[in-house]
Amino acid sequence: MKARKTFTRTATAATAAGALAWIAITGAGASATGTTDTTALKAVAEEGPGYAIEDFGYPNADRILAEQHITLKRGDGHIVLADCASATDLMELWARDKEKICFRVTGTTGYLTLEIPSVFAVKGNNYSAQVDLKVGEEEKTWEVNKNSWTAVGESADEQGREFMLMEIRTAK
Repeated sequence: MKARKTFTRTATAATAAGALAWIAITGAGASATGTTDTTALKAVAEEGPGYAIEDFGYPNADRILAEQHITLKRGDGHIVLADCASATDLMELWARDKEKICFRVTGTTGYLTLEIPSVFAVKGNNYSAQVDLKVGEEEKTWEVNKNSWTAVGESADEQGREFMLMEIRTAK
């Protein structure tokens, strides 16, 4: 009995959907003169939802900026901010004005653009990683050692200048 009710509901829904599709295709909106009223169709189309276009913007970036003073811009979702106590295989970094900041890395490749000032050390995980830092108009890239600390920014700069972390890239 239950199967018959489910079948009846499904068949009714399919019939209704087919009828709507037939009306749309055959132009049942045609008037008595044989012309189609495109004004009504156009109005509905213009009011419909827009396209969903992924801009790769970091989710909740405004909240993270307000709470943690970290600017996360965009990425592919394979490098995400993480609680440093949540796992052992995290990428870690130290910045002059912050406690340790950690990122979870997943997938075969990843990238994240961000802004964290005064970064001076990065600890890699099991991924190959590169970080881009900037001071003034000068940009530098550092290869991050797997599972160990790498001096970057002011700790690797002969002049001891404070660099801003701009991008992290990883590969498995």
